[in-house]
Amino acid sequence: MTVYFIGAGPGDPELITVRGKRLLERCPVVIYAGSLVNPEILRWARADAEKHDASRLDLEAQLAVITEAAAAGRDVARLHTGDPSLYGALAEQVRALERLGIPYEVVPGVSACFAAAALLGKEYTLPGGSQTLILTRRAGRTPVPESESLARLAAARASLALYLSAADAAGVQDDLLPAYGAECPAAVVYRATWPDQRIIRCRLADLAAAVRESGVERHALILVGSFLEQDGGASYLYSKERLRGEG
Repeated sequence: MTVYFIGAGPGDPELITVRGKRLLERCPVVIYAGSLVNPEILRWARADAEKHDASRLDLEAQLAVITEAAAAGRDVARLHTGDPSLYGALAEQVRALERLGIPYEVVPGVSACFAAAALLGKEYTLPGGSQTLILTRRAGRTPVPESESLARLAAARASLALYLSAADAAGVQDDLLPAYGAECPAAVVYRATWPDQRIIRCRLADLAAAVRESGVERHALILVGSFLEQDGGASYLYSKERLRGEG
């Protein structure tokens, strides 16, 4: 018996990995994040699968479902939105399973930041531009170490993808403006790859107003950086020099 933590992707059911889909198809017990995972993905679950919406269960209740499945020798598919390793509350579940002696495996998935870049047709790391992508969030109910405050991270002027921060777009704007500048391009991507996805483009100086006017507060990424407008230079990867073995 194994618990499979499966990254279900950002929204589009077809963005689950082949391995994730295969495991979902055969697991007799499925626990899914009902408020975040597209319910359409459950069409790949077994017709007789026992399904549990994790948005209605605290950790103790979820562990009770898993413990019962383990006692019966039944595998569990635990569907997470995006990739389980990023803002997925994975660690606390893994700790509990290790304490209980229940085997588990993590199956990676497509995170929303990569779905957002695909929708925009953009590359976070460009030749001649930023070579660094920072994935972070602004402090809220979950604190952020002072060393990782937005104001400090902004000093690098790297490509930036902010999770769980759209509700405080004004704070994001204030933290980033000194380093990135008022004219730095920004984008807000709401529910990337879902049928109701939206893209809001603006300058950093107008970010708070743009988010306020859109009414978006949750399920959105804030992207900031010159990569949103730069095309970048030619890469070494496909250069004639590399293909000839020079340099």
